[in-house]
Amino acid sequence: MCGCLAIVKVNEGNLTWACYLVGIALVLDFFDGFVARLLKVSSPIGKDLDSLADMITFGVVPAMIMFKLIDFSYTLSLQKSLNNREAFTLAGVVIDFRNDNFIKYFAFIIAVFSAIRLAKFNNDTRQTDSFIGLATPANSMIVCGFCLVLKQLDLNLFDIESVIENEQLFADNGNITGMVVMYLLNSPIALCLISIGLSLLLVVELPLFALKFKNFRWTDNKLRYIFLGICLILMVSFKFVGIPLIIFLYILLSIVDNIFLKKKV
Repeated sequence: MCGCLAIVKVNEGNLTWACYLVGIALVLDFFDGFVARLLKVSSPIGKDLDSLADMITFGVVPAMIMFKLIDFSYTLSLQKSLNNREAFTLAGVVIDFRNDNFIKYFAFIIAVFSAIRLAKFNNDTRQTDSFIGLATPANSMIVCGFCLVLKQLDLNLFDIESVIENEQLFADNGNITGMVVMYLLNSPIALCLISIGLSLLLVVELPLFALKFKNFRWTDNKLRYIFLGICLILMVSFKFVGIPLIIFLYILLSIVDNIFLKKKV
């Protein structure tokens, strides 16, 4: 349901609320497994339903959000080029590629690889207590986190002139976060490469620890408690900017954990 409502919000152009709905789904996705383990109930149907829901909310929705972001990025870069009448001028004729923005469809590679990742997860016996490849909820957090950073920076994607003005303000004030975000918004190619990178992370053979608490003992969940504690600090300190940092931390801690376990063995 959260995924369906998020799709509606994306179509309405309300990316912020689409991200909020994905966030609500993340909480529900965490607790459905927790409740199932608490009640000691499970079934193949429940497993398949979980993956189908994940496909909509954490596969289709982030792909649609990225589609909107790339489309805006293309329009923004085009508008700036048309403003100075250089890059899109040939023999005195302004060339407008506005109706040929096929590059935005690269965003749906996220949905394709999310489907592959979820199908592999359901049939891979190695992924009972951990993940191999980035989980679709974590992947969706990266895309949604970028949108929420836009909100934090007060960037309105439906007001290009305002975005251009804010870009200059970020440069004048030395706002590193703003300058990085504007670099990405000015480069549809960069957003496409990010889409490809995220898609590959979904299926890469990289073991990542799962946030599944079978019990709450410190000895069995040290890494999880440390991760959640640092996540809280990052969110309080950096707000929405902390979301991509959290995913980077998650991957880094998993790599360190893998090295430690191999040495231990």
